Amino acid sequence: MTEEYSRLIVDQDNDFLTVCINRPGDRNSIDSILMDELVRMLETAEATDVRAVVFTGSGNTYFVGGADGIEMMQCDAESSRTFSRKIQALFNRMEQSPLILVAAINGLCFGGGFEFALACDFRIAAESARIGLPEVKVGLIPGGGGTQRLPRLVGTGKAMQMILSGTLYPAEKALDLGLVHLCVPDEKMENACRTYMEPMLKHPRYALSQAKLSVKAAQNNAFADGLQKESAAFQRCFEHDFFTDLMCRQIKEGVLETTVELPDSLCNKFSP
Repeated sequence: MTEEYSRLIVDQDNDFLTVCINRPGDRNSIDSILMDELVRMLETAEATDVRAVVFTGSGNTYFVGGADGIEMMQCDAESSRTFSRKIQALFNRMEQSPLILVAAINGLCFGGGFEFALACDFRIAAESARIGLPEVKVGLIPGGGGTQRLPRLVGTGKAMQMILSGTLYPAEKALDLGLVHLCVPDEKMENACRTYMEPMLKHPRYALSQAKLSVKAAQNNAFADGLQKESAAFQRCFEHDFFTDLMCRQIKEGVLETTVELPDSLCNKFSP
């Protein structure tokens, strides 16, 4: 990827893309320019062979230190709603991406930063990380989807307590609460992300993408609508030859036994 960014450092290693949020003088906070760059980065990455994007924060203190307070303090009632809708749109776009997104939480992760992590598919936290939604402490509420995604992740009761108390949780406690998938020593973060993802990335890219979008449908749709989306995604898998070719190969090699007589044309490209 050769795109130029002012707030991101992007490094591609085969099908892995590492994206560092690079605003160290501003707590790696999310402003409007960063939102636009993240959308552009996703669009660019999705047109390549990249399969997983790992997000991290520059420096040793912050993963993403919330939405940009300096930008927000200049909002009035109307423009604050516009800001909220813009950051919500970014996180919705992340959820809709066919790529697998991983938040490598290497420091403080609060407010809009945790909402960012919630929009990722997996969250891996360094032991030094602290995580939460403390907006009520400054007279605000989560405005980037936190009041909607957190209850879906941990249940309404836990989410209510977390949001109304504004507590920041140490990484190990965040793991116990189900906020992150894995907690690792700080120095092992980079390898941990790759090790965690490698077994998944052995599978066909299209299958992972369709599985991701189907699971997200369970979060964002009624059950019946989710089933419809699942069937549509299942159908799209049959636009590829991977499954049929695998079955034919296993039949020809004797790995898979069957009493069904298949048409010769189905598996004729595989020799016994």
